[in-house]
Amino acid sequence: MSAPAGVGHPSSYFAGLFALVRLSLGQLVRSPSHSRRAEAARRLARHGLLLTAIVSAAIVTLMVWLDAREILLMPARGTPGLWPVRILTDFGKDTYVLSVLAAMMLAVGLAAAALRGTSRAQWLGFGLRLQFVFFAVLVPLLAGEMIKWVAGRGRPFVGGQANPFNFAPFAGTEAYASFPSAHAITAFALAFAVSALWPRARAAMIVYALLIAASRLVLLAHHPSDVVAGALIGVVGAMAVRYWFAARRLGFAIHRDGEIVPLRGVPGRRKRVARGASAP
Repeated sequence: MSAPAGVGHPSSYFAGLFALVRLSLGQLVRSPSHSRRAEAARRLARHGLLLTAIVSAAIVTLMVWLDAREILLMPARGTPGLWPVRILTDFGKDTYVLSVLAAMMLAVGLAAAALRGTSRAQWLGFGLRLQFVFFAVLVPLLAGEMIKWVAGRGRPFVGGQANPFNFAPFAGTEAYASFPSAHAITAFALAFAVSALWPRARAAMIVYALLIAASRLVLLAHHPSDVVAGALIGVVGAMAVRYWFAARRLGFAIHRDGEIVPLRGVPGRRKRVARGASAP
């Protein structure tokens, strides 16, 4: 497909890219319009509250019965043979994951700015999905950072003892930033978001999230209850972001019973966006 007229001129190209960014952000902040968003909101509230109640009970149980015992079974911090685990755990580091997603969104925007028509709409459709994944990870991470600061839970062996009830609220230091695990938030939010868009990837993403969570325990960076809490925040936060997108008819459809499912193909709305954002 031929490029739009004038796309070779740098100013025209970047004007088209800026238009895409502006339209994309406008979509995300516009008022919800889906006629079934109330059903989806009730379903989200019901499932979110049930999941939170069950997992919160599990977190308290882990704190009382398992946290101190589990960290005593782990290898000493800094053990040379743990280098593969240290490499693995970085695949769940929030800054790395968000940076990769941001770079992918930029690459898609650059590609879309040079195209028009159906090809442009297809790239925009993929970019919209990347936006969902990015915010599905970012939003629960922000909530998790606030909880870390308020809770101020000491990491394993901070203070010299295996004390799972070592708290210093509002400490704001890395040593007292154990609860919840940011790696677990990232991994489980990413797993949920990718699975929500591409269900066939669910099994692989669950394995990924579990491996990241396990790596935090082996490296004595967190207690078991920390990673379970991170998983809860990651999943519930990603569920809320999915609802936000679905209520605005972005990337998801809502069934009559409130179930949110991924859209397939290139909707007409996306084609209109592609035409409206064409480079001059």
